Amino acid sequence: MDAALVSRLERSSHSAFIHNNTLYVWGGYQVVAGQDVILPSDELWLCDLDSGTWERQELTGEVPPDLSGFCGSNIKSMFYIFGGCDDSEYSNQMFSIDVSQPCYSWKRVTDTKGTTPSPRNKHSCWVHRDRLIYFGGYGCKTLGEVRDTSSSNFVVAEMSWTTIGNTLFRCWGWNNEVNVFDTRSATWSMPETQGPAPAPRGCHASALLGSKGYITGGVETAELDIFCLNLETWTWTRFNVSPSVVPPGRSMHTMTSISDHMLFIYGGLGMDGNTLNDAWQFNTMKREWSKVTHRHKDKPRVCHTASLGSDSDVMVFGGSSKLCILMDLVAVLRAPSEHHCSDVLIFQTQPYSLFRLCEDFIGGNPELFRQQLNCLPPKLRNKINKRAAFFSAMELVNTA
Repeated sequence: MDAALVSRLERSSHSAFIHNNTLYVWGGYQVVAGQDVILPSDELWLCDLDSGTWERQELTGEVPPDLSGFCGSNIKSMFYIFGGCDDSEYSNQMFSIDVSQPCYSWKRVTDTKGTTPSPRNKHSCWVHRDRLIYFGGYGCKTLGEVRDTSSSNFVVAEMSWTTIGNTLFRCWGWNNEVNVFDTRSATWSMPETQGPAPAPRGCHASALLGSKGYITGGVETAELDIFCLNLETWTWTRFNVSPSVVPPGRSMHTMTSISDHMLFIYGGLGMDGNTLNDAWQFNTMKREWSKVTHRHKDKPRVCHTASLGSDSDVMVFGGSSKLCILMDLVAVLRAPSEHHCSDVLIFQTQPYSLFRLCEDFIGGNPELFRQQLNCLPPKLRNKINKRAAFFSAMELVNTA
């Protein structure tokens, strides 16, 4: 890929998902001339994970505004975004796009039933039984909404007057709400949860295992906490683990489910303001953390995405390799940083099958099998040719 396209791909705080072995990437921001610039909402980037080649697709329809802090999630080929904020306000709008259609067209989700959640960003989502289940985030509520909300569910960070029709007092803060959107009936609901709920937060990581949603981090604690919400009974559980092996606290990291009882955590922003490069696994049956040895120690990441690929590979894309944090006696601020990334990091979490090992060996050494490749069935030969292109591109990156 040429330098111009690489620079277009570099981004942080974007959304990504894998469908039919293609990585789809949308949104996020870059830094241009020392200023944060939100990337266009009318383009989608696709990476063929066999060959590693990228292409850009234009998006039409009811294109969302340029947003930061939105939450993206997918149900098969349907991609949804909810919330976020632009230059002037926080949003509680939802948009969707079907990537299985020949023409990619945004639709704003309207005519919903139930009460739409208040505007927010930095929240997360579990996808369970065609439902989008949102947790937490930072956003705004009217004074009346705050009065109707338990103090344990919404922590006010700041307050101001704002005009919405009539003049209202509006509050900004963190929440630990659980809001459910049923995509089949287009209905919003807020289930009543039981058990020890996490403190209100955002910038955390979430993942789904079966019918249980997990969240971790995003708050200023020395060690990484982890909670589980049973999505059938709506009961919270906090995991109490041995303090001898616990990852340091962090935010803006990723968590990915890699087996029936294993979660994979990578990177994030440490409590000391440094961008992290460590990887961990959490066994939900044994309730134990274990540190993972990996080959990407020189690639710290924050505000990246992680998606589960084939053979339980975790595909990390984008993010920043060095997020700059400015601290003084009054506030903690993020300084614009140009250390955005456009590479895909592959974390192997399970042993590969013999077929995958052979496929990769042939793709990595096509000159040894030139005559034999011509004898393969067309579909398999095309797959091997894509793997050869992938490894060739990897060599160019490693020698650049």
